[in-house]
Amino acid sequence: MSPLKISCLSLLLFAALSGHAHAIERGQSAPEFSIPGTNRQLKLSDYRGKLVYLDFWASWCGPCKKSFPWMNSMQEKFGPRGLTIIAVNLDTKTEDSDLFLSKVPTNFLIGFDKQGELPKRYQVQGMPSSVLIDREGKIIAIHKGFNETSAKRIEEEIEVQLQKKP
Repeated sequence: MSPLKISCLSLLLFAALSGHAHAIERGQSAPEFSIPGTNRQLKLSDYRGKLVYLDFWASWCGPCKKSFPWMNSMQEKFGPRGLTIIAVNLDTKTEDSDLFLSKVPTNFLIGFDKQGELPKRYQVQGMPSSVLIDREGKIIAIHKGFNETSAKRIEEEIEVQLQKKP
């Protein structure tokens, strides 16, 4: 196993065991964040009034590579109706995320958290993981992993949320 994978797995294990008294749960306020993005600082509060799909990924994660085309299609399909996708990279080396992004194009927001603070706050336990956050900043759903079945379920959740009146 590469040192990068060991480092990321250690980060995830630390986040899971770091002594948080309460797990993040549906209905609670999503933890605020401000992280560097590709073009500007990304703050969760800037997207209040939007449905936010917050995704955690790393360059070494196979399912992450498969989730990017799906996130592109979701942003294209639902962005005009109020969906914002923010994909947070957890690689410790910029070169790793840059190489991944040069091969996998995106039409959604990319943020970077080299120190791994955000997965601790969101108690990420696997890669990829995602959190669906409603227009008021409350957690609607938490997903671990990515496959065809979970993609369909998440798309249905997004559709239901976007049909609700703001």
